[in-house]
Amino acid sequence: SLKRWLKHFFYISSAHRFFNKKDRLDIAQAVQQAEKGHVGEIQVVIEGHIPCSQAYHQNARLRAQQLFAELGVWDTELNSGVLLYLNLCERKVEIVIDRGLKNATQTEIWNQICQRMVYQLAQKQHLEAIKNGIKEIGQVLDHYYVHSEADNKNELPNEPIILN
Repeated sequence: SLKRWLKHFFYISSAHRFFNKKDRLDIAQAVQQAEKGHVGEIQVVIEGHIPCSQAYHQNARLRAQQLFAELGVWDTELNSGVLLYLNLCERKVEIVIDRGLKNATQTEIWNQICQRMVYQLAQKQHLEAIKNGIKEIGQVLDHYYVHSEADNKNELPNEPIILN
């Protein structure tokens, strides 16, 4: 929509302001901890705003799905990838899960995680929102997958990807 495009066009990027180097390390450690004991893989993407060339036709959900594909989150060995996408401009959180999880989990579980994160973001608790979201995703993966330290290889980077 035009309104969304204007919002993203005039947005002043703040991803690096909200998440300094220490915060990014904390997020990476939270991902590492959440991935322990199972084959689930979590990729965190924090984006200031959707690129203006895409903002008119694309909402946060479509952007998250695009990044899920572009970043290869879908390409884990056991189809166990989860993308946690945060759009700062719209204050939206999206979780995109791989096909290995779709039939085994309920959409409502992922929506509730997103809602809790959005609430914390509204309270200006950006780092805590992401760390808690990662922890909750890890708990869902822990419940779904068989516990095994032997299969605990890291297929996706733990560090968050920060875009504009």
